[in-house]
Amino acid sequence: MATNLQAQHETQSGVYTFSSRPRAVPNRPKYRADPLLNEESSYGNIMYDRRVVRGNTYAQHILPITSQPDPVEFLRQQEVRRRAMSRKRMKEQFNPKTPEPLEGRKNIDLQTEMYLEELSDRVEDVSVECQTDMFLDKPATPLFIPAKTGRDVATQIEEGELFDFDMEVRPVLQVLVGKTIEQALLEVLEEEELANLRAQQQTFKEIRDAELVEVQRLEERERRLRVEKENRIKQQKAVLEKEKETADKIAARAFAQQYLSDLLPSVYSNLRDCGYFYDPVQRDIETEFLPWLMDEVSNTLEQRYVARMVLDMLIQDVTNQRSEAFQVIPGNQKDDGKY
Repeated sequence: MATNLQAQHETQSGVYTFSSRPRAVPNRPKYRADPLLNEESSYGNIMYDRRVVRGNTYAQHILPITSQPDPVEFLRQQEVRRRAMSRKRMKEQFNPKTPEPLEGRKNIDLQTEMYLEELSDRVEDVSVECQTDMFLDKPATPLFIPAKTGRDVATQIEEGELFDFDMEVRPVLQVLVGKTIEQALLEVLEEEELANLRAQQQTFKEIRDAELVEVQRLEERERRLRVEKENRIKQQKAVLEKEKETADKIAARAFAQQYLSDLLPSVYSNLRDCGYFYDPVQRDIETEFLPWLMDEVSNTLEQRYVARMVLDMLIQDVTNQRSEAFQVIPGNQKDDGKY
């Protein structure tokens, strides 16, 4: 029979279809067994369950799984916002701007186009009317009903065939509650451990601060002792150097007095013989008066020499002029051209 049905489907539509052998429906109980009495899994029809939401679910507002925003999406939005602000600041900074007017002046708008254009805030408007022909109203568009394809198939689900929500959700709730309690216990233990660590850190910090204070006190005491020691050594060295310098000065003074007792007279005599001790009047006459006198005498003689030269030149010029004038007279010349 199944072979005949399959052959019929192939000949009618030309497409392979599957059909199974009919079978009898098994006997089922009319009522669902009590889940408290029967621990075995039972099923029910969710189409009749009151806890199942029916109707259109596309427009429903679906809450997110967690109220916390996605950190990656949040960082991306911040980066996009930062780049937009940066581009805006760069645009405002590099765009050419009109400088601010001086005091007592203000900026006005000017027409810089090649052709004069009238600028006005009022937009000219014109009213135009037209009359259209009378038309009939469009009839109502009929509802679109798509053509029905295929065959209707129905399935009957009796009560108890699908799962029982109360029975199936119990292990899930047990796991969720167990995990929640376990996580809560872990968090409590972690908080207690962190509190113990903070207490140990505070104790260690107090001990370390006390040790640092003691170390600083010892370092300061050692520094004061070292500075005091260095100051004492410097003072002792200064006293010794001063005593040595005083002894050297005393010895040098005694040696100088002993050496210069016979040196000064001989030095003075040698200087006097060499001419270092001179008469100031004689030295002044030799260095100041005599050179000035010689310069004046030489200047006077030079002036007299120049005056004589000028006089000789004048006399020669006069003599030459008179001789030339005497030769020009006619009576003074001879026939042979000789004087």
